[in-house]
Amino acid sequence: MTKTVDFIFDFASPNGYFALKALRGVTERTGARINLIPCLLGGLFKATGNQAPMVAFGGIKGKMDYEMLEIRRFIARHALTAFRMNPHFPINSLLAMRGLCAVEGSPEFEPYVEVVSAGFWEQSLAMGDPAVLASVLTGAGLDAEAILTAAQTDPVKARLADNTAAAVERGAFGVPTFFVGDEMFFGKERLGQVEELLTQV
Repeated sequence: MTKTVDFIFDFASPNGYFALKALRGVTERTGARINLIPCLLGGLFKATGNQAPMVAFGGIKGKMDYEMLEIRRFIARHALTAFRMNPHFPINSLLAMRGLCAVEGSPEFEPYVEVVSAGFWEQSLAMGDPAVLASVLTGAGLDAEAILTAAQTDPVKARLADNTAAAVERGAFGVPTFFVGDEMFFGKERLGQVEELLTQV
């Protein structure tokens, strides 16, 4: 039986980027398959009443300093030296996520994930700007016009909305969230627990 991790993902989350990169080691060690599910982080927040850490914890003395410490530790542990905090953060990822839905099931899916993630969290680009997104896709040899045209169609818009609603129904409230069967894990810090469970199934 193939072991699968459902990964609730949005480019807008730096923690989603960290999890995306670190999951590769998990899959190599466990033989698991990653099922990346595009969802809209803002939609998850709206549906569950959740907030970004900087909003939820910004007034708590020391909390955000500790969050940044954990990020530095995670980067060091997984050698994610290409990461750069994007000066445009928070970034509207709606078009980028619809574009990801538009290429689901195609050979362009993985290259799209790679180059758009890099644009968000390695190259510090204003990825909420459609022209910037198109330039990144074109630079990677992808058909930006076709992808972004498809991204604006009703079926693709509905797919992202449906994915997000389904994730909420399963219990997700943020990114990154992982499901192994019916077991849910939230946050990049839970990847060790994900891997432990994968070794048992």
